[in-house]
Amino acid sequence: MRSKKFLKAEQTALSWDTPGLMAGVDEAGRGPLAGPVVAAAVILDDLNPIKGLADSKKLTALRREKLYDEIRAKALCCSIALASAEEIDKLNILQATMLAMKRAVEGLRLKPSKVLVDGNRLPALGVLAEAIVKGDALVPAISAASILAKVYRDRWCQEFDLEYPQYGFAGHKGYGTAAHLAALREHGACPQHRKSFAPVAEVLR
Repeated sequence: MRSKKFLKAEQTALSWDTPGLMAGVDEAGRGPLAGPVVAAAVILDDLNPIKGLADSKKLTALRREKLYDEIRAKALCCSIALASAEEIDKLNILQATMLAMKRAVEGLRLKPSKVLVDGNRLPALGVLAEAIVKGDALVPAISAASILAKVYRDRWCQEFDLEYPQYGFAGHKGYGTAAHLAALREHGACPQHRKSFAPVAEVLR
């Protein structure tokens, strides 16, 4: 049986002022003309570090894929959430992005005490949060979130390309490239195109 002295010392040791778990949040897919915007939230494990985390845009596709699997395996928990093309058209891209981020944070198995979000805007969260400009290059947890969101969305585009191969989603990932715009003019818009985005709206006139 533990002595009263030991129990008192243990209680003191466990009542320190700690920041608790910190989640990083980022998104992918604000700019494309089609598909969902994807957000991810990640709580990393300090005892199980991941080497090579960086802004997903600075990494090769192969490196992102490898890190995606490592993050999913080593993070304390992570969550990926979407806002659909329909929600983007209804809310606008900024509000849909905030919605996807909120869904990602709420989907975490563990509740963070603080959330760090890439950029200069914050979703409505019931937890302490801070926006960090260029956070995907500065905060490992945000870097991890950016990688999860980017890879997940790229995979979505590859799958959707099988259903609508005429648009070339596997190549341009929904962005307004010359090839994508030419396909829009030739084939019109598909159900996943964001009708509120100008290049798509012009085709629908």
